[in-house]
Amino acid sequence: MGSSHLAIAAAHPEVEIAGICDPGPQVVEILEKHTRFKGFKDYRKMLESEKVDAVVISTPSKTHGQIVRDALNAGADVFCEKPFVLDVGEGEQLVDLAATLNRVTQVGYCYRFVAAFEEARRVVESGALGRVHHVRAQAYGPVVLKAKGGTWRSAKSEGGGCLYDYAIHTIDLLNMLVGPPQAVDGVVLSPVFSSDVDDEVYATIRYGGGLSGQLAVNWSDDSQRKMRVQIEIWGEKGRINVDRQECQVYLRQPSDALPGYAKGWNIRYTTDLTPPVGFFLRGEEYSAQIDYFVKSVKARRTDGISNFASALEADRFASMLRKAGESGEASGVLPVADRTVAPRRSRLMSLLFGRGRGG
Repeated sequence: MGSSHLAIAAAHPEVEIAGICDPGPQVVEILEKHTRFKGFKDYRKMLESEKVDAVVISTPSKTHGQIVRDALNAGADVFCEKPFVLDVGEGEQLVDLAATLNRVTQVGYCYRFVAAFEEARRVVESGALGRVHHVRAQAYGPVVLKAKGGTWRSAKSEGGGCLYDYAIHTIDLLNMLVGPPQAVDGVVLSPVFSSDVDDEVYATIRYGGGLSGQLAVNWSDDSQRKMRVQIEIWGEKGRINVDRQECQVYLRQPSDALPGYAKGWNIRYTTDLTPPVGFFLRGEEYSAQIDYFVKSVKARRTDGISNFASALEADRFASMLRKAGESGEASGVLPVADRTVAPRRSRLMSLLFGRGRGG
């Protein structure tokens, strides 16, 4: 992800790359040899010497907290790859620090920039479905497919396993669509090939007010060529099936809140809903989120999409699942502020990049 973010940012007309950082020699040496970018092996020296406007952090999950803290204190706005942090307490401190320093923040939940999921959010918030009473979220993909060759992602203290590296995307989408839960139960965190972490996550979700949910995630499924995320939402007046390709909406009756949507099934395709991006790599959503961060920095928008406070809600959700899965008991949500859906923040900005791995 570090390499992808670097390519996207370097092509952005309003971005100047101040430097790239990787503790290993190979990445820095290759980029210094073949590009104009200045390389560093110690991000602290980069922050001290370059006085950057903003940083993009793409490092193993366990390192996020300290790097984010140092970047904020150095005067930089911060884009951090997901998950935000592995420890909710640390995340709370960083949210408070960013607010105190008036920094722009964003976490790399790229699925919020997939047009089909954004359309699903718009439909839910329109009220056209009536009272939403059930959600089901699934994600499958081929990440860990053998017992040997584990990476930092497969270490509980470094990556957090399927829950924090894979399921967290789906968790964040559920938070966007219906808000954070009150409790979880029936949680299964099970290894398939890994020895230290879970490879599959299953749970029942309790939201209160008659809303329930189910979560099913497996990153050891090689029947999928790449990660596949699907969310279904049932309401009194209709339902939604949505994945990255399309948003299918069924309405029992037309709704004035949704002009253009008829009785029965309606399909909106991501290809039709997605605005063009200036530079395409991996998917429009990756360029869109970096462009959004650039615009947020310039506008000083501190309450934007996937800001630290929003991302911390995903960490709280994951923490509940971890606690319930390890104890075998139901887990209630940690205290969380009232949820609101975040709206879609000088000189030419500079970006700091860390180790080019993540997802």
